[in-house]
Amino acid sequence: MATTNEKSQPSATTTNADPHTPAHDASEAEQPLTGRPWMYRSRRIGPVKLPAYASPPFQLGLVAFVCFLCPGMFNAVNGLGGGGQLDATTSNNANVAVYSTFSVVGFFAGTFANRMGIKLTLSFGGLGYFIYIASYLSYNHNHNAGFPIFAGALLGVCAGLLWCAQGAIMMSYPPEASKGRYISWFWMIFNLGAVVGSLIPLGQNIHSSAGNVNDGTYIGFMVLTFCGAALAWCLVDARHVQRADGSHVVLMKHPTWQSELLGLLETLKTDSWVVFLFPMFFASNWFYTYQFNGVNLPRFNVRTRALNNVLYWTSQIIGAYIFGYALDLSRIRRSVRAKVAWAVLFVITMAIWGGGYAWQKQYTRASAKDDMRMDWTTNGYVGPMFLYMFYGFYDAAWQTCVYWFMGALTNNGRKLANFAGFYKGIQSAGAAIMFRTDALKAPFMNEFASCWGLLAGSLLIALPLILTKVRDTVPLEEDIKFSDETIEEVMPTVGLETHEPKAH
Repeated sequence: MATTNEKSQPSATTTNADPHTPAHDASEAEQPLTGRPWMYRSRRIGPVKLPAYASPPFQLGLVAFVCFLCPGMFNAVNGLGGGGQLDATTSNNANVAVYSTFSVVGFFAGTFANRMGIKLTLSFGGLGYFIYIASYLSYNHNHNAGFPIFAGALLGVCAGLLWCAQGAIMMSYPPEASKGRYISWFWMIFNLGAVVGSLIPLGQNIHSSAGNVNDGTYIGFMVLTFCGAALAWCLVDARHVQRADGSHVVLMKHPTWQSELLGLLETLKTDSWVVFLFPMFFASNWFYTYQFNGVNLPRFNVRTRALNNVLYWTSQIIGAYIFGYALDLSRIRRSVRAKVAWAVLFVITMAIWGGGYAWQKQYTRASAKDDMRMDWTTNGYVGPMFLYMFYGFYDAAWQTCVYWFMGALTNNGRKLANFAGFYKGIQSAGAAIMFRTDALKAPFMNEFASCWGLLAGSLLIALPLILTKVRDTVPLEEDIKFSDETIEEVMPTVGLETHEPKAH
C-alpha cells in the first residue's frame, strides 16, 4: 500500500500483462487490482456528495470509525484513571500486560498485516477491546484481578495487529500532498470516539462523587467495541483501492510469510536511519500513565475525571486539525515544513510541560488523599482543567507529526506497514514500562520528570533525520522497488468520476 509520486509521474499509459508470462497455479491466480464498478462511483445524499466506496477518503473513514469504536472506547476507559476503578493497581497491571504483548507483536505486525490483509487484521484486533472492557465489568463484581490481566495480554496481541494495519492505511492510501490532512481526519474521528465514550461515564456518574464507575458504563463500552470489530469487514481489499487520479496503492500482489518476514528485515537494512525516530516512538505513549493516573485520578472525583476526559480528547481533535492541515501547506516545501514542525514541537514541549511542572509541585503521591479530590465546582479548578486540555492537544500534535514524518520518508505501503509496526511496538514497550513504574508507586514528580525529559531528548535525537532524510517528494521508481508490482500497475491514469476503473 503506498501513494504514487505526485510531482514526477510517468506519462505512459496502462499496459496489459505479457501474454507469454507463465501463469500462476490455481492457488496463486492473479487477483484483479480493481473491484466491482459500483465501488468507484460516488453517491449523493441530498446536497452531500460522498466519495467513492473504494476511494482513500471513504476507506480511511471506515478505518477511523473502527478505531472510534474500539481504541476510542479503550482510551475513554483508561482516561478515567485506573480503568474507572478507585484503585489503579489492577488497571496498571492489566495495562502492563497490554503493552508488553503489544510491544512484541506490534514490532512484527507489519508481516502479519501484509500477509493476512486489512479486514481480518482489523476485525481480530477489535475483538480484543471488547474482551478487555468485559474484564472490568467482571472485576466490578468478583474482584478477580486475573481476568483483566489476561484480557490485557490478549488485547496487546490484537491491538498490535489493528494499529499496524491502521497506520499503513493512513500513511499509504493518500497522495503525498494530502498525508497531513488524512492523518488529521483519522485522528479527529478516532478521538471523537474517546469524546463520546467519555460522555457515557459523565452521564452515568454526573450526580456521583464516588471513586469508581458503574456497570452500565462498561456495558455501553462493550456494545460499541463489538460494533467496531464488525465494521472492519466493510472495508475493501487494499488492491481495490483507487485514488482520484486512477493510481493504486503499491503492495505485494503475492505476499507469503517468508516474503514478509524477509521484508521486515530488509526494511531495517535499507532504511536503518528510521532508528533516529525510535526514541520519539518510545515517548509517544509514555506520558499517558502519568496524565491519567498521576494527574486525573488522584486529584479529581469521578464525575470531574469524566469531564476532564471529555475535554482532553476534544483538545486532541483540535490539535490534530491544526497540525494535520498545517503539515500540508502546499506553498511551503515539504522539507521545510518538517523542520518547522520539529521546532514547533520543541517549543510547545517546553511550554506545556513547564506548566505541568508548576502543577506537579503542589502535591505528591503521599499527600494525594480522597478528601483532596477536586470537583468542577471547586475554586481553582479552571487552571488544572486547561492544563489537562493542553496535555491532550500536545498528544495529538506529537502523534500527528510522528505519523507525518514516517509518511514523508516513503510511499510504499509494505514498508509503511513495517514502519507502523515499529512505531506501535516501541511505543507500547514504553507504555508497559511506565504503567509498571506507576504500579510500583513511583513518586509523581519522578514520573513527570521522565515524561518531560524523554520528550525533549527524543526530539533532539530525531533532528538529524528531519534535517537530512525528509525530501520534497519520493519518486515512484524508488517506491516500487520494495514491491512485486510494476509502475504501469499503480501509476495515475484517469479519475474515478468519469471513467470505469482501469483493467490490468
